[in-house]
Amino acid sequence: MKKKTVSVCMVTYGHENYIRQAIEGVLMQECDFDVELIIANDASPDATDEIIKSIIENHSRSSWIRYIKHEKNIGMMPNFIFAFKQCQGKYVALCDGDDYWIDRMKLQKQVDFLETNPDYVLCFHQVNILKTNGEIVDDFITKIPENYETIETLARWGNYMHTPSVVFRNIIKEFPFEFSYSPIGDFFLYMLLAEKGKLKYIEEKMAVYRFGVGFHSTNSAIKMTKSNFKLFTLLLSYSKESRINVILLDRQLGSLDHLEVLVRAEYQEAFVSHHIFFKAIKSLKNPRKFLLKLKRKLI
Repeated sequence: MKKKTVSVCMVTYGHENYIRQAIEGVLMQECDFDVELIIANDASPDATDEIIKSIIENHSRSSWIRYIKHEKNIGMMPNFIFAFKQCQGKYVALCDGDDYWIDRMKLQKQVDFLETNPDYVLCFHQVNILKTNGEIVDDFITKIPENYETIETLARWGNYMHTPSVVFRNIIKEFPFEFSYSPIGDFFLYMLLAEKGKLKYIEEKMAVYRFGVGFHSTNSAIKMTKSNFKLFTLLLSYSKESRINVILLDRQLGSLDHLEVLVRAEYQEAFVSHHIFFKAIKSLKNPRKFLLKLKRKLI
């Protein structure tokens, strides 16, 4: 099999309303190199499988697609690791099954940059945000910091790259064991890559990110903060760079402080409601006294 220049890694689960647009955004790409699209379906319980098979049967570029459907659900991170291992290209592009690309030249532009700038390991670009009400707006989720190119900035500021915007060199041969336990896989992946080179930001809107659809979009504040704490714990376990570990430790402790604030607020609210409840129960034990108090308030 001829080695492809770009492998597009697409994981999907329950994306029957979005998967066609995601796939067609890849198949419309105009480039002077070979592309393969790896689709890993984690046993979706809806019509995702039927839609993918229909595209394979009818699209003129269906030869680009390598499709795998798991018989049983294996989970988000195992499915991504499985899909990534199928990618044979010199570069890997990411696009989950609920996002989509809007620029036909996206892959060409990003590969051209990486080909001519060997000191960069990854490039990403601006995206539009599709809100749950159907409105497409500018990115209100991320802010690109100064000196964004370095691993130190990435560690300090967190993830400022949207998944469907990322193309990177296929240089990770084996993931550390911590990666498979990470609740936030994309940021861990970018940290691994940033060890190998710089990051490039292209100020062109070439993809759309669906807000309120992904796994983390539906998580509560407490669950998300716990995920962040676990992420930084795993990164600290992996990292051997003291200058990076200082940053990660600070962010880990910050997540712990934030978790304490959220939990305290949650339990204080519960305590107040229970306090009112218990007062009401106590008053019902002496209904005559309760009725007299009520009568005085009403007079």
